[in-house]
Amino acid sequence: MIIDSLRRIIALIRKELITTWKDPKSRSIIIGLPLLQLIIFANAITMEVKNIDVSVIDRDKSVESRELLSYFENSPHFRKIYYADNEKEFQNQIDTQKTKIGIYINNDFSTSIKAQKQTQVLIVLDGRQTNSAAIAGGYASEIINSYGSKMSQKQGASINTIVRNWYNPNLEYRWFIMTVIIVMLSVVIAMLLTALSIAREREMGTFDQLIVSPLSSFEIMIGKVVPPLIIAMFLTCIMTLIIIFGFKVPFSGSILLFLISIFISLLSIVGVGLFISSICKTQQQAILGVITFQMPAILLSGFISPIEDMPIGWQYLTMINPVRYFMTLSRGIFLKGMGIEDVMSNIIPLIIIAVITLSLASWTFKRKLD
Repeated sequence: MIIDSLRRIIALIRKELITTWKDPKSRSIIIGLPLLQLIIFANAITMEVKNIDVSVIDRDKSVESRELLSYFENSPHFRKIYYADNEKEFQNQIDTQKTKIGIYINNDFSTSIKAQKQTQVLIVLDGRQTNSAAIAGGYASEIINSYGSKMSQKQGASINTIVRNWYNPNLEYRWFIMTVIIVMLSVVIAMLLTALSIAREREMGTFDQLIVSPLSSFEIMIGKVVPPLIIAMFLTCIMTLIIIFGFKVPFSGSILLFLISIFISLLSIVGVGLFISSICKTQQQAILGVITFQMPAILLSGFISPIEDMPIGWQYLTMINPVRYFMTLSRGIFLKGMGIEDVMSNIIPLIIIAVITLSLASWTFKRKLD
């Protein structure tokens, strides 16, 4: 009795293994997904903050101020120094995330040192990424304190650092994580709803009925795109209201720009989901396809590690990642009130991605119909 039971179990196990291995899509996911994630984890994820670009206003332009800035130039943590002529240019460089940190040196810097008085250096941090801002600020403070100790021993002067966190004054981690959670949940909702649509039709046997219906392939595509888009938009708006009123995260930007950004971002995500659905035969394959895309997309979005800290090849790869632009828009509009120019610089790539993914999905869908 036991032997017969074991034989049936072994036969079932053997059948499942053979079935899984004979399916090319399942085989590629089983082998390719872990290897892909391993490569991305090894290269893209790091809690170290490096390649930090710095904005500088040096009002003193003295030997002492240039000597202090040379410490930043020779530090392995800092990459490039951008000198700003005025406060507007200084602010714009940090606003557009051209630089992560700003250094402001007053015009009495060298005079105070020579007079053995206390002087100050202002450090401005981009508080939209709390972890990176805190670490970068720590590096900058360490360099300034090191130079201050040298001046104290040499001339008896002292240098204090003043730290200002823009867009998130108290480096509230909740502000950062909540604006990211909106994106992550919206991506999951939009992709799953879309990816399961056509695959569900095939699995339930209603796909043939859809083909022989009076609807054209374009009409079927529209019918598959619009419902997930509406549901994802509605749920994203609900989550935004909960974050603003429930968790007290301040909303600094334009509501209209935010809604337009969400719509275009979700449209590009729906395009990816529809493409996945059009090449999958079952809902299980569609879910695996969504997981295969989502994990690398979120990791390469700058959520865990800043994009600037990734190897240069991975930085180029993030340019075709819609989640990257979605996160930038969410954080930027929410926390700093991103203007129309900055919004458009992120929306245009999303429109291009949406056009490409929806076109691929339509082409694949038509091939399946034929």
